[in-house]
Amino acid sequence: MASKVLAILGAFESGPTAQSLTDIAARSGLPLSTVHRLVRELEEWGALNRDPDGDYRVGMRLWELGQHAGRQVRERARPILQDLFGLTQETAHLAIRSGPDVLFVERIYSSKRVPRAARVGGRLPLHVSAVGKVLLAHEDEWFRETYLLRGLEAMTRSTRVDAAALRAELDRITRQGYSITNQEARVGSCSVAVPVFHREGRVGAGLGLVVAAAQAGSLTRYLPALRAAAKEIERVTAPFPLSTILSTMRGGSTSGAGARSESAFH
Repeated sequence: MASKVLAILGAFESGPTAQSLTDIAARSGLPLSTVHRLVRELEEWGALNRDPDGDYRVGMRLWELGQHAGRQVRERARPILQDLFGLTQETAHLAIRSGPDVLFVERIYSSKRVPRAARVGGRLPLHVSAVGKVLLAHEDEWFRETYLLRGLEAMTRSTRVDAAALRAELDRITRQGYSITNQEARVGSCSVAVPVFHREGRVGAGLGLVVAAAQAGSLTRYLPALRAAAKEIERVTAPFPLSTILSTMRGGSTSGAGARSESAFH
């Protein structure tokens, strides 16, 4: 029975937001009569909602469970960020892509006075930070090219906004496996980041450090610690589907949504 219920719910993971009983049966591979009976039970429990036109959508109760999963992901990742901070004594953060921005979902702050560009729940354009660039570098080619054709915002005099130069940089990031920026988001700070892969083979997040610009020439010394931490985050988040991780983190980090740059210090 459980496998049949999971097959029905799985139809919504890869299919349209709203589906008819026939659609659900086709995507789940179950007989229509079975789908009709189980969907009715799922609707009564709150896992699915029925639209006025008869189609079904994921219900609020299932969404709330997904939010709980997102909290678990952050709870599992935070101790790793704390260990990374303990090893480096530098501000450590975890970020995901949200549209054309990088969204900071978790951060451990250093007591050092380093200019900061965003807080937890805050956003920056993808092309101005190391975590943003590492995420952009691993996006599908169509997304990268569409993004590069936008009018790219220069947050400082050092921000790279030339599409050809940024394209070459993204290719280099993909090859070398890390990204470095120097005073592109905020004068006085630089950053280094690595991708966090998911068991599905895609990059789900970026993990980075923000340090004083005076250390820009020695950022690669942090790579062993960053890569080890990224591997551990990949391990502890493996039980969760990537779509669940991303949707719940985006939904659970809205307190600073829309916030871009700040003049405060770490």
